[in-house]
Amino acid sequence: MSLRAACIALTALAVALPPAASASQFVDLVGSRVPITLKVSGKRAVVHYRKGDGRRHVLVGGAVNARHPGRSARQVRFRIDYSGGRGLWKRFRSTCGPYDGPRLPFLVAACRAPNGSYWAVQEWMVDQPNFGMPPWTVRQHMYSIRVSHWSTPLARLDLYADWIYGGRFHEVFGRATYLGRPVFGFASTSRGAPTDRYGRLLYLDTFGSRYGTGWRRENAFLPHRPNGVFCAGFYRHNGRPPGNGSRYRVTMIGPGVTPDVQSTVNGLHNYRGSPDAPYEAQQNRVLDRLAAGGRWCHHH
Repeated sequence: MSLRAACIALTALAVALPPAASASQFVDLVGSRVPITLKVSGKRAVVHYRKGDGRRHVLVGGAVNARHPGRSARQVRFRIDYSGGRGLWKRFRSTCGPYDGPRLPFLVAACRAPNGSYWAVQEWMVDQPNFGMPPWTVRQHMYSIRVSHWSTPLARLDLYADWIYGGRFHEVFGRATYLGRPVFGFASTSRGAPTDRYGRLLYLDTFGSRYGTGWRRENAFLPHRPNGVFCAGFYRHNGRPPGNGSRYRVTMIGPGVTPDVQSTVNGLHNYRGSPDAPYEAQQNRVLDRLAAGGRWCHHH
């Protein structure tokens, strides 16, 4: 594939993606970050928050952790009752203690259950437009409330930065895993959005780029089957400049009902030829190792 065709193919897949598949699990959208109270008893939790002029009391439960990708069983999923258990929320007494678990991005509420498992609520702007564009729809301005329940180590994102196509462009790449095994899905739309419950979108943000100040959304994409590898180059798109910056972060919707996780890496200067060749060769070896056994991300 030519360089031009490759760039067009990569950017065309990510112009607009629908909301993420259920994971960590999606509960609601709110217009701004709101205070959230989490109460847990047994295998169920109630999430209390305000939306508009009213209070919401959402009962969730019936799931923990995640399954590894497989075609014979569905991914785990909460049962969600927006009535709060038909008034159960009014007499729901929490037995959850202070949170002492791993650090999580966008965390607003969390606790440790008596059985040692953890519950958490994360609240963040999932549906931002790609390529540093300012939001233009109501949904793009909204925050997603997401609930998780787990007793295992979190999913992991290995993230690296290098250059691509002989140093002409910047790139990030890595691999998504859960308990040492790859995270991936079995089906997606032509635009790269997951259509099964195993697929997990990765959201790439760039800091200090030509898009503007602060963190800006670059793209969203899937880790590939069967190895969980991912790679994304920074190119021009429809008049937008390349979005390479001084730092990058990738946030992944957690597999099953595990939390959303995030990894960051520093950006690189523009490629200088022979002084940077050893580092680029080293990063290429890392990418080749991660991409082994699959058809994606073998370009350098």
